[in-house]
Amino acid sequence: MHLQELDIPCPGSGVPGMNVFYRVEGAPTNSVLLLNSQQEALNFPRGTITLAVSPTSGFISNVSFDPALTQYNARYEATQGYSPTFNRFHQRLAQDLIDRFDLHNKTIIEIGCDKGDFITMLCEMGPNTGIGFDPAYVPGRHPSEAADRLTFIADFYSEKYTAYDADFFVCKMTLEHIPNTGAFMRTVRRAIGDREETIVFFQIPNACYVLEDLAFWDVYYEHCSYFTKGSLAHLFRHTGFTVLDLWTDYDDQYLMIAAQPTAVPDPSAPIPLGDDLDGVLTAVERFATAVPQKIAAWQEKIAAFRAQGQKITLWGGGSKAVAFLTTLGLGVDEIPYVVDINPHKTGTFLAGSGQEIVAPDYLPTDPPDVVIIMNPIYRAEISRDLQALGLNPTIMTVEDL
Repeated sequence: MHLQELDIPCPGSGVPGMNVFYRVEGAPTNSVLLLNSQQEALNFPRGTITLAVSPTSGFISNVSFDPALTQYNARYEATQGYSPTFNRFHQRLAQDLIDRFDLHNKTIIEIGCDKGDFITMLCEMGPNTGIGFDPAYVPGRHPSEAADRLTFIADFYSEKYTAYDADFFVCKMTLEHIPNTGAFMRTVRRAIGDREETIVFFQIPNACYVLEDLAFWDVYYEHCSYFTKGSLAHLFRHTGFTVLDLWTDYDDQYLMIAAQPTAVPDPSAPIPLGDDLDGVLTAVERFATAVPQKIAAWQEKIAAFRAQGQKITLWGGGSKAVAFLTTLGLGVDEIPYVVDINPHKTGTFLAGSGQEIVAPDYLPTDPPDVVIIMNPIYRAEISRDLQALGLNPTIMTVEDL
């Protein structure tokens, strides 16, 4: 498939010549805001997603992204902390970072702390002192024995906060929301200054996982920046950091990087595991060709279930569900409601498609015949929950086609 070349610079490196390979029209511009009426959900603002890849780094960007269309405030509900599966991962990751980087009685800054789950863990387990930045922070969500060592600032981290010092910077599931990633990382680098012993740790979605699984449900408006190992390492070494480690976790869904500032960056230095450009560009070509077929296959599968009189629901009322439903054009006639274990989502509605989000204990009152799980890593957990409710529907995950 021929990719369209655009004469625009890569937001990470500044090198021009991004190649367009995937477009979605009419994508809701937020996918996890708590929307309290179906009308608000159906009329939610929409935008265009135009994914383009840098042929020199493998970085992927939504070149149609308009930050003015997105909202980040207390209604932004992205936490996964109600899942035992996710909490086990979170606690393991926190302990790994504490052990690996000797995070004991240190000062930690978390950029994009959401409701404060992870920095609270680091401060309790260290013990450490923490400062979290996020406009979506809600006071009181995580009562903690470390409360007197925690400060939360309900704002975006920016240049005006670079005077805050820390021994360790953590930024989880935030960089993918930032359009000008190069400028952002240079802000972080300026905040660190000459304290070259400072460690930074970032976690983001793994773009290779999205590409290889043809995961159109993982492409949504808030995610304007998509990284592979190579493009993430490329960004860090071009903004004044030395990469210490680069790895994936959570069934390869998450990409992790640990780095230190350096006085004399060497952009040409080899990076272990970061030489993936050829494979990324091949995966992009395959994604561009095969995703339309994947979308058509899902539309046919849903139609077949309905023709058999099967009632369908999705489990997971977050961004994946919004992307899945709106890309496939499925409304409440096809899928009447969506399930989520987060109690803050119960009774709210999905942007774009309008389904109400219900708690699992609703299911026995209106049992589904088919449950489609939005993230395969939760299959065992959700299967147990369904069994505990006395239900035995057909279970699929989004990867089963």
